[in-house]
Amino acid sequence: MAITLFFRPPHCIKPMRNKEPLLPNKQCISDSTMRHHPCSHSYSFWERASLFSATTSTSIHALVSDSGDRELDDRGGDYATVDEIKQTLYGALRGIDRGVFGVTSKKKSEIEALVEQLERWNPTPQPTDHLLDKVDGNWKLLYSTITILGSKRTKLGLRDVISIGDSFQIIDVQKGKAINVIEFNAKGFKLLTGQLTIEASYTVATKTRVDIKLEKSTVTPEQLMNLFQKNYDLLLAIFNPEGWLEITYVDDSLRIGRDDKGNIFVLERTEHAKI
Repeated sequence: MAITLFFRPPHCIKPMRNKEPLLPNKQCISDSTMRHHPCSHSYSFWERASLFSATTSTSIHALVSDSGDRELDDRGGDYATVDEIKQTLYGALRGIDRGVFGVTSKKKSEIEALVEQLERWNPTPQPTDHLLDKVDGNWKLLYSTITILGSKRTKLGLRDVISIGDSFQIIDVQKGKAINVIEFNAKGFKLLTGQLTIEASYTVATKTRVDIKLEKSTVTPEQLMNLFQKNYDLLLAIFNPEGWLEITYVDDSLRIGRDDKGNIFVLERTEHAKI
């Protein structure tokens, strides 16, 4: 049997530090080959990344372990290991209050660049097949692009009266449920702390995406609810998770997601979460 080998000429080789996983250059592949290659169609970034992983003989997750200590190839940019990227991200997230009141454009770009680096090296390319062992449990929000600014912050009393504490997410895969908890503290009210609790259900939509439906929400205790009563619809609109969520990175300790509203979420696994 005759075997034909295809070699890419030097002028077709691009630099290795692209923002997307390295894909074959369309101009350097014959028409007959392109008809059967995933890049010959119009796919979203995540669909192309998934197809690339499925059609490449050496998969990304074969090179990267959950511990993050495996060496990266040139696509790792300035980082030698996944753990190095994660530690740099943790450092970038310090002191920004989860981004809820906004960050500078420079800081936002820095965080998003690190997020994209991790997404390229996702060790779980089909996360909804592994929800029980990778997603189930308690998570603490480290950062999101959801912001409360301007008049919204004023109406909710988040300038002088109320401060936002930690945010947690509890995922129960067996029940198909997710509970988000946002903690609040009221200044000037002795020992008044409380939380907004949002309960949602989800269904698997694709190998990387889940569809989320809001079930109910509550603010406790009653004294805190009284402070939010007038603008409760605004509060819920900000934190309402309904829509879809793409799980773009998940390992044993860190999870990253992107939703249908364009938001990014970075969460760290934790042993304890308040409900």
